[in-house]
Amino acid sequence: MEDSEHLEHTADGQTQEGFSDRVYLLASVIFQNNYLEKPAAQTLVNYGKKRTLSLPEVTDGEMQRAAYELAFNSLKYQELLESIILDSTFYLSQPLPDDQMSLAVVMLFDFQDRKFIPRKCENTDEDVKEVREVELHLLRFTAKFAASLARWRIKHELLSIECMLPESVRIKQERASSLMLYAWVNSLKSSLDEVQRVLNGAGFYRVRSVGQLQGKTFCQDPHCEDLLVFPAPLRLHLEPTSLLSNHKLIVQDKACCLGPNAVRPLLQEAENGDVLMAGCFSGLTVAHTESLIAMKQKSMGNDKSTVFVCVGDRTEAQREKLQRAVNAMGCKNVKLIPKSFQSLDRSDKQFQKVQVILLAPRSSLSSISNPVEFILQEDGDTELLQDLARGSIAKSKLESLVVQQKKDIDHAMQFPKILSVIYTTYSSYPEENEEVVRGVFEQAPACGGNGQSQTSLSSFSFPLDSKDLLFKMEPTEHNNGCFMAIFTRKDPQHVKDPVTEDSVEAAETMEKPQRKRSQAQLKRRETKSNTGSGTSLKKSSVPSPKVNESGEAQLARINSRDSKKNPKLEPLQKPYSWSNTIRLNHFPQQTVPKLKESTPIVLPKINSSGFKRSPKLEPYGKSNRWNKVVHPYPTTQEVLKPTVISLPQEDFPALFPPHVRPKYRASFNNHM
Repeated sequence: MEDSEHLEHTADGQTQEGFSDRVYLLASVIFQNNYLEKPAAQTLVNYGKKRTLSLPEVTDGEMQRAAYELAFNSLKYQELLESIILDSTFYLSQPLPDDQMSLAVVMLFDFQDRKFIPRKCENTDEDVKEVREVELHLLRFTAKFAASLARWRIKHELLSIECMLPESVRIKQERASSLMLYAWVNSLKSSLDEVQRVLNGAGFYRVRSVGQLQGKTFCQDPHCEDLLVFPAPLRLHLEPTSLLSNHKLIVQDKACCLGPNAVRPLLQEAENGDVLMAGCFSGLTVAHTESLIAMKQKSMGNDKSTVFVCVGDRTEAQREKLQRAVNAMGCKNVKLIPKSFQSLDRSDKQFQKVQVILLAPRSSLSSISNPVEFILQEDGDTELLQDLARGSIAKSKLESLVVQQKKDIDHAMQFPKILSVIYTTYSSYPEENEEVVRGVFEQAPACGGNGQSQTSLSSFSFPLDSKDLLFKMEPTEHNNGCFMAIFTRKDPQHVKDPVTEDSVEAAETMEKPQRKRSQAQLKRRETKSNTGSGTSLKKSSVPSPKVNESGEAQLARINSRDSKKNPKLEPLQKPYSWSNTIRLNHFPQQTVPKLKESTPIVLPKINSSGFKRSPKLEPYGKSNRWNKVVHPYPTTQEVLKPTVISLPQEDFPALFPPHVRPKYRASFNNHM
């Protein structure tokens, strides 16, 4: 019991008795690589010239998390800690080299957080001499540190040091302590019914919604049918059930689960389509994607779909970690591609069956309330710690992220046989979300005259008349936020790569019946003119330039003449295009009771779960360039008089409608 209390961390990642020497050492290296470097005239404390140091090897996940949390908190309060070090004369009076000041700063933060109480530790084989020496220097200045901190708070009129943080950082810090625990059922090793029985046997009982979670309870997520929600403290109570250790229940943030849940319905049921994944994600996301695909194909009696994962931009250690996670989850149809996404050849034969591309490029993580835990679990970018600690990202770094995001979408859309592209970010900035999507389609008119293939941006269209173009989940006290856009290709039966022989043969095969129809129309017109009144056989035998025309010229002339007579008549060969929308039939439908005509209704802008529609994008270019798409969402019909509608609070908008409970979930009702 004492060991569990010693390892129990608060929201800031520290223990009441302090950390081990290795945690302090690892935290100092993380701080050294990410601290805010100021101009020479404004530099208060010199940390040496060494940057991008290699991290000490730490195999304990809890120890690694504690070190990153300690370094992240030290980055938040870097200005305060430097002021204390200077005001107390510690920096000038203690003979510490500049390279050890990072260690002194992270230990000072933990020291003041424990009210300057010395940590309780014993001499062990893992003691680090450097850490013990710095600790002795800090203990000599305990009284001076406390006085300096008190003077600083009085000077700035602050009740606590948390008040000095930017508002966005304070809000995230508060939300991080109340986030729910999300876990998805691994269909490769278990089922929802089996997990339900194990939880019931362990004393858990199911409730209807997240708002009712209290004690040993859980509920089913209203948007992802394989996702269960628990109160955060119940992580320790799930350990004895062996669901986590046997990889039957996988703990992962909900923001990471929406992308895989969007993949499954986009795959064609009649074909064994493959999936290509690229970006920043962990092996848990890869395994979740295959788990959902396997669940869908289990009823069809096949499991031939392959999940390709681009790992060319990852380190060898990250590749091994991803492979171990995939193997532990029971995945059999995952193939790692040792290339970056931008270097993939779209005409490669192994990608010819890929129907869906799931993109999760690097983003600012500005909608994540617990960034350290999220980065460690999802193999995220640790270079963002400095920006996240300040509550804003540098403009140059944001522009760099946006450029790469647009390149990834553009490259994904150039795959000739792709039916859908899913673009996800964990950002709250419009520059990475709505404006990236808008920027992609802004390039469409400019690409039209560059001679690009039909798979380029020049053939894309954007349904500006749609009301639910994009999906955005706002961060709340229960969940982190995310953004998702799904691009679907229209007329996929016409999708062929024009540079391959197969596409040429397919185009010729498609053109033959069209030629036959146009030639038959030409013969009927000639026969009618020859048999008409006032027409002689001798006149019909005179050579005519129209008779000597080639088949292609005749086809063009007929199409041109018919289009003049009937402007709505479409050409014989209809080009395909792209659209950006969330299709409602990708997710289970929501049953809404019919309301009386006299019932007043008011639509809330943001519901209780934090979901809202993104603003409608402004049109670009001429209106006739965009093909109108009939949006599959249920929309409100036009009426002569405005109608006000009031929906129950538990209803969600049509972006991610709640799923319909299948029959095998009937066992839940016995415990409600």
